[in-house]
Amino acid sequence: MAKDILGEAGLHFDELNKLRVLDPEVPQQTTELKEECKDFVDKIGQFQKIVGGLIELVDQLAKEAENEKMKAIGARNLLKSIAKQREAQQQQLQALIAEKKMQLERYRVEYEALCKVEAEQNEFIDQFIFQK
Repeated sequence: MAKDILGEAGLHFDELNKLRVLDPEVPQQTTELKEECKDFVDKIGQFQKIVGGLIELVDQLAKEAENEKMKAIGARNLLKSIAKQREAQQQQLQALIAEKKMQLERYRVEYEALCKVEAEQNEFIDQFIFQK
């Protein structure tokens, strides 16, 4: 009964029967809360380390991806320039073929003209020989 009256007044006896202003469970709960807070802070620290490592890894992967992207763009541009060079070379070769065909046609016409002149000269020589 005396304990109840003291409890109502905010006074309590602990396990050593000393008079306390706080309930004996409060210091124990405070200690438990302190330990839980320490564990929480430790876990937060570990979490920050893990997240920091993850961020570094993601940054490194992003840089590698950007490098590969630039290599791919460079390779694509190189292929485009090679294709343009081949197209230009093909056009040059087609122009050369057309020029050679025209030259062949001129030579053919010249050959036919020379054959005609040769035939005329041979006919003239034959006539000249028969007249003597």
